[in-house]
Amino acid sequence: MPELSSDQFDKLTRKIYSELGLQFEENKGYFLQKCVEKRMEKLGFDDPQKYLFMLCYADPDGVEMQALANLITTNETYMFREYEQLAAFADYCLPEVLSAKEARAEHTLRIWSAGCASGEEAYTLAIILREVFPQSQFWNCEIVATDIDQNVLNQAARARYGSRSVHEVPPEYMARHLIAHGDSYTVRPSTANLVRLEHLNLHDRIAMRAMKNFDFVFCRNVLIYFDDRSRKMVVDHFYNALNPGGYVFLGHSESVGRISTAFKLRRFGTHLVYVKE
Repeated sequence: MPELSSDQFDKLTRKIYSELGLQFEENKGYFLQKCVEKRMEKLGFDDPQKYLFMLCYADPDGVEMQALANLITTNETYMFREYEQLAAFADYCLPEVLSAKEARAEHTLRIWSAGCASGEEAYTLAIILREVFPQSQFWNCEIVATDIDQNVLNQAARARYGSRSVHEVPPEYMARHLIAHGDSYTVRPSTANLVRLEHLNLHDRIAMRAMKNFDFVFCRNVLIYFDDRSRKMVVDHFYNALNPGGYVFLGHSESVGRISTAFKLRRFGTHLVYVKE
């Protein structure tokens, strides 16, 4: 199958950036080429130019862009990833938010897992919530898990994972929250029902403005695929989505302070976290 020319690669990456906010440099050419080849084969195209024309000018509902997005987004994850950050959430930030809500007689807690992939992070947060806040069963608690890739959202809906995805789950949590099926595990319904899955493009300004009234936003190891402009736009949306006193958690290599000055940096022991005041 013919390779993308330099001009075609540039056109494709500009289109991906405008629709998804994802930045692809020339060193990603081989990866994008293989993704395009898969889509062309699926559609019966043998000319990259015809495929690009269809993608750019004959895809009014974004169906093909979604199919391509499902291939180019990375979904490597597992439960209890970056444990120290989760400890800061469970030991400091969550109790603080819950205490403030209790004082106001509010019994609603909302957490957003943005770029949730196949759901491991969202179900990790559900496990933590059930463990450290047993009263969650009496509150209106919700973890909204969003991703642009519909295929991984379908996987997340099954809440079933292989041994690699659960290898970091603390042993005492396994029996209480996971059901073993040979070499795979299913999240127990009493824990899984905290999670609501939604399709969302973080680069969609209208959809992002609709995300409101969250107490925590987790978007870890997602913004590394965005350029500086797109990162700032997304983090600004996170700020607007959070309630006052809410926290945002990005990946260890994604400093909030380098992207936005809107959040205040706080220290809990050895943990540094960012809060909306």
